[in-house]
Amino acid sequence: MAITDWPEGDRPREKLLQKGAASLSDAELLAIFLRTGLPGKSAVDLARELLGRFGGLNALFAAGEKEFCQTPGMGAAKYAQLQAVLEMARRALQEDIAQRDALSSPQAVRDYLRLRLQGLPHEVFMALFLDAQNRVIVSEELFRGTLTQTSVYPREVVKRALHHNAAAVILAHNHPSGVAEPSNADQVLTQALKNALVLVDVRVLDHFIVAGSGFLSFAERGLL
Repeated sequence: MAITDWPEGDRPREKLLQKGAASLSDAELLAIFLRTGLPGKSAVDLARELLGRFGGLNALFAAGEKEFCQTPGMGAAKYAQLQAVLEMARRALQEDIAQRDALSSPQAVRDYLRLRLQGLPHEVFMALFLDAQNRVIVSEELFRGTLTQTSVYPREVVKRALHHNAAAVILAHNHPSGVAEPSNADQVLTQALKNALVLVDVRVLDHFIVAGSGFLSFAERGLL
């Protein structure tokens, strides 16, 4: 049955307008994005199929173009639209954390880092460089691949901090394994970066690990 044949209160778009986006399921939200289904399948049916195929929204968002386009009904245009939506969300959150004290809005920082790092198939190390009021000046991806003290160079992080005239930095990286616990290498690297940055009067406020739905703060764990 086509969505237009559903009772008005059950249609995703009308439901969103009446009750707000938070009232919709993942499949209903995705159906609004998809707009149309396939012969014999409503947009909601197709959305459920997509979520089942990828295992959830995070994996869907992280899918590459080739994998995404292998799903019947999906193509390069739809993939481009999805990536544009995700990038707008990242930029909106970046604007938010740039206008406020990052320490007073920790959830916005976490949401931003999740959008940047969650679901990536490879390790990425990034930094948020902050001014003296703890407002984000810029975020940068600095390294990718296996992260160790030998692959993440403290001197390069120091150079970027000085380039941006940063007073503080928030470090972050992801664990594609899905396990948010810090390794010994993570802890050694964090201490090395902290020691290098303190020499140029730049404070390390935190180091976050993003892993699947998990999230770990070095500061909250007492590891800084």
